[in-house]
Amino acid sequence: MFKKIFIRSFEVGLLFRRGEFVGLLGEGRHWFFDPLGWVSIDVVSQRAPWLTHEKLDVIVKSGALDGRGRDGIPTYGPAVVVDLKDYQRGLVWVDGRFSHVLPPGQFAYWTKFRDVRVEVIDARRVRFEHADLPVILKSTLVGQALDVLSVEAGQQGVLFQDGEIMAVLSPGRYAFWKNIATIKLVPVDVRETMLDISGQEIMTADKVTLRVNGIVTYRVTDIRQALGVADDFRQALYREAQQALRAMIGTRELDPFLADKESVVRELEQLVRPRAAQLGLEVVSFGIRDVILPGEMKDLMNKVTEAKKAAEANLIVRREETAAIRSQSNTAKLLQDNPTLMRLRELEVLEKIASTGKLNIVLGEKGLAERVINMI
Repeated sequence: MFKKIFIRSFEVGLLFRRGEFVGLLGEGRHWFFDPLGWVSIDVVSQRAPWLTHEKLDVIVKSGALDGRGRDGIPTYGPAVVVDLKDYQRGLVWVDGRFSHVLPPGQFAYWTKFRDVRVEVIDARRVRFEHADLPVILKSTLVGQALDVLSVEAGQQGVLFQDGEIMAVLSPGRYAFWKNIATIKLVPVDVRETMLDISGQEIMTADKVTLRVNGIVTYRVTDIRQALGVADDFRQALYREAQQALRAMIGTRELDPFLADKESVVRELEQLVRPRAAQLGLEVVSFGIRDVILPGEMKDLMNKVTEAKKAAEANLIVRREETAAIRSQSNTAKLLQDNPTLMRLRELEVLEKIASTGKLNIVLGEKGLAERVINMI
């Protein structure tokens, strides 16, 4: 017949009669005459500020949470009530600290014991920007409402929204509302990057097949153009460099090419740079790293080089011999014309013989002996 309910100081009772919300019950004991069992009371705590109930819409509409009440039943608010539309989101701050993100829907928060503030955000602007973004992103449940994407140092991020380029983002962390638009962030490295053009089998004008490895150093100068002109700007640059390398070497014979690779590199750069600019790229340098000859051609060139070096060595020896003979001829002619120099020369020879510490004199025919004695 009678129903008793006790509500503590931090609680509120939600009073229903015949399933209809009647009002809120405050602190204390409450008695109800209820012979037919029409009265029901749900007790909720105001210390946990979020009010959740299956009939929240009815409770909010009654005005009990904002002091309007009905049927003489007092209200025990105040409470913060928010009704978020499909394109809105709510940022909930409790006691000055970020708590969570609200999706579309109706929500109520008690404010008797806690300081609750709800910030309503228009999510149609898909990118979420906020002064307290680092704090908000630390929330454990933020991933249910936001996509968090990062652009690393040395990169720039191209933001696509529903397939259209919307912005170019600097390094950092960015947040985007879910279920509003299709978002894609493409990071692009804007530092100098090397691209290997390796393993190219190319035939020269004189029918020699070479294996050439090249390298292109480039950087991205216009990100929108780089992603808009080609599906893969790196692969497009590779193809352009490959074709230029084949076209340039294919019109040259082997010996002129090997003798002047620097001019080939300069012409390659002139060929590739205009096309790279159309792709939003700048070619910093184009180099030929390796030129690999076939085995038989390598042996043949080694033999040619060896023969050239042998001929050069032989020429040097002959040149030195000729110079020595010419010098001896000039010396003999000078000694013949000047007897005094001849005598000095003879004395130098005797001095060298005497310096050895041993002097052997062999006498032969009379004329030779007299000449040796005269010299001594």
